[in-house]
Amino acid sequence: MTGEQLDATIEPPLGGRPDAGPERGSERPRPVVVLLGWGGCKDQHLAKYSTVYRQRGCTVIRYTAPWRMVFFSESCSIRSLRTPAQQLLQLLFDHRLEKNPLLFHVFSNGGVMLYRYIVELLHTHRRFKYLRVVGTVFDSSPGRRNVLGSLRALAAILSSTNVLLRSSLLLVFAAMVVILRIMLYPLTRFLHENHYDALLKGPSRWPELYLYSKADKIIKASDIELMAEARRQHGVPVKAVDFLDSAHVSHLRAHPSCYTSLCGSFLSDCIGGS
Repeated sequence: MTGEQLDATIEPPLGGRPDAGPERGSERPRPVVVLLGWGGCKDQHLAKYSTVYRQRGCTVIRYTAPWRMVFFSESCSIRSLRTPAQQLLQLLFDHRLEKNPLLFHVFSNGGVMLYRYIVELLHTHRRFKYLRVVGTVFDSSPGRRNVLGSLRALAAILSSTNVLLRSSLLLVFAAMVVILRIMLYPLTRFLHENHYDALLKGPSRWPELYLYSKADKIIKASDIELMAEARRQHGVPVKAVDFLDSAHVSHLRAHPSCYTSLCGSFLSDCIGGS
């Protein structure tokens, strides 16, 4: 099932009904898990994470923001991701899922940039304020201003394009980041707060699980550890797990049993405490 207004995919629990509402005789509606993909992520890759939750009775919504928005619009302080953020939340009402417990699973900075606007809408939009978020999983995120890591991520996305176009886009992106996010940061932060700082002091207080690795060459482990500690200081229940040797957004592939168990346990704890 595909979202009508944006390229989102909705899948029911394995063996369940599409609307994922409460079963007959059930007192609680089934959880809904929203997967927010990393920049350039293909749905077939994100779909592997759906099984982790669908086999636990969850409806799963998958969406990956266009990489041009992630790397270029947001770098220019254009709040382009706010529109798909609002459409994703509206999708819950369109499919009668607005009363279900809601968990977000966010991948890399591409997912975090979108999630940042979702959190803002959940606390400012009159209709969305009543959605029941129970927790968030961060996979390989969030990261701070890291030009080299961002260039590596964009280079991976552009790997199938011709050399001239790839080189040109990487050069333009590097120049934008250095000028807007580093040299002019004292000025631009008042116009458009970056996603990391926004989440650092964000208003959400539901539990958070950070899954990361010191071997990640895109997002620094120290950035994630700083975020996790800052959130603890804000009274947020936080758990952080360092996989040590797995690459960026590759923890499920490298450690399938451990990763699946961590996500399943976190979901159970969040639902039990909601």
